[in-house]
Parts: sequence; C-alpha cells; structure tokens
Amino acid sequence: MYFIPILFLLPSLYASENDMVVINGGRYIPLYTKNQKQVTVRSFMIDPYPVTNKQFLFFVEKNPKWQRSHRKSLFADVNYLKHWNGHLALEAVIENVPVTNVSWFAAKAYCEASGKRLPTVDEWEFVAQASGTEKVGTKDPNFYQYILEWYSKPTPQTLSPIGSGFHNVYDVHDLHGLIWEWTLDFNSALITGESRGDTGLNRDFFCGSGAVGTGDPKNYAAFMRAAFRASLKANYTISNLGFRCAKDQGTHEQH
Repeated sequence: MYFIPILFLLPSLYASENDMVVINGGRYIPLYTKNQKQVTVRSFMIDPYPVTNKQFLFFVEKNPKWQRSHRKSLFADVNYLKHWNGHLALEAVIENVPVTNVSWFAAKAYCEASGKRLPTVDEWEFVAQASGTEKVGTKDPNFYQYILEWYSKPTPQTLSPIGSGFHNVYDVHDLHGLIWEWTLDFNSALITGESRGDTGLNRDFFCGSGAVGTGDPKNYAAFMRAAFRASLKANYTISNLGFRCAKDQGTHEQH
C-alpha cells in the first residue's frame, strides 16, 4: 500500500472545457409532472465522468478551507472525506475512483474553482434518460432494468474506477451504475412541488404511491432519485454520493 504524494498532482487534473460533452437541449417530462407538462432544457456542457479522488485532492491542496482538517459543520458533516487517509493523503487504489463523502457545498466550490457549476436536476435527468443507443431510452426495458438492479445492490466498500458504470449515447459515463450525484438544485422539487409552480411540499415523494402519478409511471428509478434528493441536506456527506460538473453551452459541436 502506498499513497499519492501531493507534489505530483498537476493542474491538468481539473477536467478542461475541451473534455466536456456538449448536450443539445430539448424538452422532456420530469418524473414529478402529473399533468404531462414538458420542461425545456437549454443546451449545456457536462463532464463525461464524475470527479475523482485524485482531482479533488488537487482542489483541496489549492483551497485549504476545503481540507478535511479545516471542516466546518455548517458546510460538511463529520463524515467529510472520511475514506481518505489524511487531509492530504489517499490510497493509490482509489485515485481514479469517484470522490464521495463530499457535501453539496464542497462539490459546488470545486466546480466553481474550475470555471464550471453543478448540473441542475433537469440537466442531469435530461442526460440520464439516454440509453446506450437512444437519447430517450427510458422505455427500453433492459436499460430500465439495469438501473433498478444497480439501485438494489448495496454500496461496495471500495467503489470501482470511473468509466466502469453505464455509458450512454452522448458519451457520458457513470450516470448509472457507480454513484449517486449532487445537482445544483437538488431540493427544488421538494420545495416547489409539481411543475415547480406551487409553493407547498411535494408529499408524493414520501410515499410509494407517488411513483404512480409521475410523468412515466414505469420510471420508478427516476422516482427513487427524486426521493433520495429530497432526503438530502447541503452539508450531508455520503459514501456513495459524488458529483460531476457542468457549464453553460460554449462553441463546441453538439450531440
């Protein structure tokens, strides 16, 4: 067993804009929309892989306030980066594994430091509905079953490296099959409710019957994601919750 020395971590560890995938926007029906109202998603760019431990280590070295030893409970709970061997040390075996045990605040800070942002719920779901062959693959029983089977499995003690999860038609990897991911407005559906037009809590997220009234009754996997997001607080850190970054559309070729 050996550890990654911080001196060998270079600025290139930040995924550059040239590495991002450009997603041509469109319209889709969010799972929580009972009246089948579509939501428009503008074109945007997204990282093809989740952020790794090695990349996040470079970030905290450059931004000491986000090191584990400088943790403030307001911004991250006690489990922040608990799988690392120290505030600037991690096992080499997890260098290319998605970073987890990071709060929304920490994920947001990382993306902003690299000139990006977290993807919105709608952006994430818009890309995540794509299968390996179709941009809207939620009707594919094999695609749907793959997601549900992954959700039913316990989180392994050591996560697999990036690229080992699902690879969709956009060339975006690991949206399914590896980790859960933070989004910029992770609590938006809980706060604003159906179609984001009312101000009450969307109580359907707290009972199984809520899935029956969703835009796609068969898309129980998407309902599970919404329920998971509704359970989060911004300072939570969880062993299977990581993130990737996004950005408003640039001048790249669209998919």
